[in-house]
Amino acid sequence: MPPQEFVPRWLAPVLSTESADLSGIFLRLGMCVLLGFLVGLQRERTEAGMPGLRTFPLIALAGGVFATIGTMMGAWVPAAALLALVALLFFPQWLRIHQTEPDPGITTSMAAILMYGVGALLVLARLEIGVVVGGVIAVLLQFKPEMRRFSDQLAADDLRAIMQFVLISCIILPVLPNTPIDPYGVIRPFNVWLMVVLIVAISLSGYIAYKLVGQGAGVLLSGLLGGAVSSTAATISAARQVKANRNLLSAGTVIILLASTVMFARVFLEMLVINQTFFMRSVPPLLTLAAATLLPALAFWRRTRQSPPLTADAKNPTHMRTAIVFAAAYAVVLFLLAAVKDGLGDRGLFALAFLSGLHDMDAVTLSLARMASADTAIMENGWRYLTVAVLANMLVKSAFAGILGGWKLGRDVAFAFAVPAAVGILLILIF
Repeated sequence: MPPQEFVPRWLAPVLSTESADLSGIFLRLGMCVLLGFLVGLQRERTEAGMPGLRTFPLIALAGGVFATIGTMMGAWVPAAALLALVALLFFPQWLRIHQTEPDPGITTSMAAILMYGVGALLVLARLEIGVVVGGVIAVLLQFKPEMRRFSDQLAADDLRAIMQFVLISCIILPVLPNTPIDPYGVIRPFNVWLMVVLIVAISLSGYIAYKLVGQGAGVLLSGLLGGAVSSTAATISAARQVKANRNLLSAGTVIILLASTVMFARVFLEMLVINQTFFMRSVPPLLTLAAATLLPALAFWRRTRQSPPLTADAKNPTHMRTAIVFAAAYAVVLFLLAAVKDGLGDRGLFALAFLSGLHDMDAVTLSLARMASADTAIMENGWRYLTVAVLANMLVKSAFAGILGGWKLGRDVAFAFAVPAAVGILLILIF
């Protein structure tokens, strides 16, 4: 740091290591990149030859960088940068009109002016900020082929799913109130919809991964990715394919079991996000239950090497109807947990967990994890309620397998689920 007598008055607060809210700056610049990437992804698919998947993140990041610098040096800095950006954007259009050569693009020019901003950040602000921004620029410039390949692999439905997630998370969520609307004070519209965003984000990640690699990845990876989207949907899809082709019996069983194993990963992730203490307390028994679910899947997998290919169909998880149904289910489960706890005590929670597991694991997992923060009994025994919910969910999948895929598939799935069912009961009784 230069001597204090040589530091201008406007620069002194910037050079202080205590003055910068580092996490806040990173959050805002990170949002610049994410929103720029989002717009660039859409323009890359619709406007060939125009700024796209790399340029829009750079432009958005430039706005964040120069706005940050403007708080230090004055509003003329972002204004001057905006004028320079406008000139850069109009220059290729001028070339298109006056000559027949291909559009030279503005990525290099944008990167050049942005690196000027990075240099200013390295001098005026915390060193780490400039280093990270510069690294992001380098990555965006280096991985052009991979980013273009990713954009080309996304179908129109995939892009629609991403935009629907933006509607759910960026438009609806911020306007919801965060005040209780029920007698027990557990249902807050903002918190309820925040859980919707979490579940849709998990499912959307699995959906995109499945669409990119899952359909040609074989039984194992297909089951894993299908389960990341929805283990129940994967079960129904596999059962219908087995119904149409009896040679797929073993492969269908494997996909159902693998999807049910991945269900535990979703449960763990949801607990980790909502309540880390509850997660740490629940992991040992539930991880044992997950292993008991995986072992029969590996045993059946040995029979699938000669069977025809089978995939677990994945549906778009971002439909507004799906989001609203989950929000209602989560709110109902949260309210019933509080009401049953107040009226019947802990024993009534086992019955409620079983009924909730018949429909969905996400709602009961999130509800228990949230309530465990203020309820020591749920913190202590919440994993037992989740175990009961898991066993109920497996019961439903066995029924789906038998009804939709035939009695042989139902028999094999029920036989395989008998292993984790026995382990789960033992865990509840003796763990």
